[in-house]
Amino acid sequence: MHVPSIILIWLRIWISMAQLQQGGPDEKEKTTALKDLLSRIDLDELMKKDEPPLEFPDTLEGFEYAFNEKGQLRHIKTGEPFVFNYREDLHRWNQKRYEALGEIITKYVYELLEEECHLKKVYIPVDAMEGEPRSFIFMSEDAMTNPDKLMVLIHGSGVVRAGQWARRLIINEDLDSGTQIPYIKRAIEEGYGVIVLNPNENYIEIEKTKAQVQLSPDSSDEPAEKRERKDKIQKDTKKRRDFYEKYRNPQKEKETVQLYIRVSAERNPKRLNLKRLQPEENGSPEEHAIYIWDHFISQSAAENVFFVAHSYGGLAFVELMIQREAEVKNKVTAVALTDSVHNVWHQEAGKTIREWMRENCCNWVSSSDPLDTSVESMLPDCPRVSAVASSKSLYLP
Repeated sequence: MHVPSIILIWLRIWISMAQLQQGGPDEKEKTTALKDLLSRIDLDELMKKDEPPLEFPDTLEGFEYAFNEKGQLRHIKTGEPFVFNYREDLHRWNQKRYEALGEIITKYVYELLEEECHLKKVYIPVDAMEGEPRSFIFMSEDAMTNPDKLMVLIHGSGVVRAGQWARRLIINEDLDSGTQIPYIKRAIEEGYGVIVLNPNENYIEIEKTKAQVQLSPDSSDEPAEKRERKDKIQKDTKKRRDFYEKYRNPQKEKETVQLYIRVSAERNPKRLNLKRLQPEENGSPEEHAIYIWDHFISQSAAENVFFVAHSYGGLAFVELMIQREAEVKNKVTAVALTDSVHNVWHQEAGKTIREWMRENCCNWVSSSDPLDTSVESMLPDCPRVSAVASSKSLYLP
């Protein structure tokens, strides 16, 4: 088994400390000095020096994985499931490898939404200017024109994106378990229009240095000689800093800054129950849901709208109700929640909203009880029933 060199260094230090502790006062002073030295060492930083480069393939084929006919992720050569601990004793490197694979799977699911489910990608904000950060959702061709019924899907928080319920299930189980594709296909077969929200795709990341240049104040009024001298100092400083960072931490990741997707706040009757500086410039999952409601769902021809919302998606729906109560009550027929994390007390949902939820919402929660068995709830909002081990058995209204 490979033992990283840093571990051997630590062992030598601890052995030295143990030997010194058996001596007199002088040795104890040396022990104190060693302890002080150890307290100044960042073990995580030192461990990175033994890591292979954080460079990973950008395709499934590059990872030597593919989805088989059952939708299971399998190694192309061995046929084995995905192995997280690809390199022993390198958890951080293995985690970064897992995340890189996850990003590829996100793009793969996007492709499936378009190619298998025949959904179209629609960019937001609808009035985005050239070069402005944008996000997108997916919808069926008849999402805005279907006069009868419309299905809206909202996933939870974290790394998942449009079309996914859980990345872990996609990688370790299969596409049917971890994606929204079975829901979408069945909804289309039963005559629904479909809109798939993308509430976690609410910002883009760019390298911090580029962002700083982009957001730096205009210095066009400065003399050319002064600007050149300042640029030279900045370049020299950056060169020294980069050299130091490379020596200190060879695997240091790129520093990035998040640019949030703009959403319109013009119709918000009151501030969302969140701590933000500029709501109109910070695309949160809740704001995303409200934006899609205002610009798409509320303007659709469907007489009956149905929601399926998982985990944090349930919280986003409740916030939508708080902000657009009359509109939601007029257009939404039923809501299927799965392991929703909403809280009507913390979100300050009024009595009329709680009454509507009791009649029109149901929260399927993880339970060992038989399907649809009533589960006790501490909140006076909607019924909670057992989803057994899988939310795939939910019945589409």
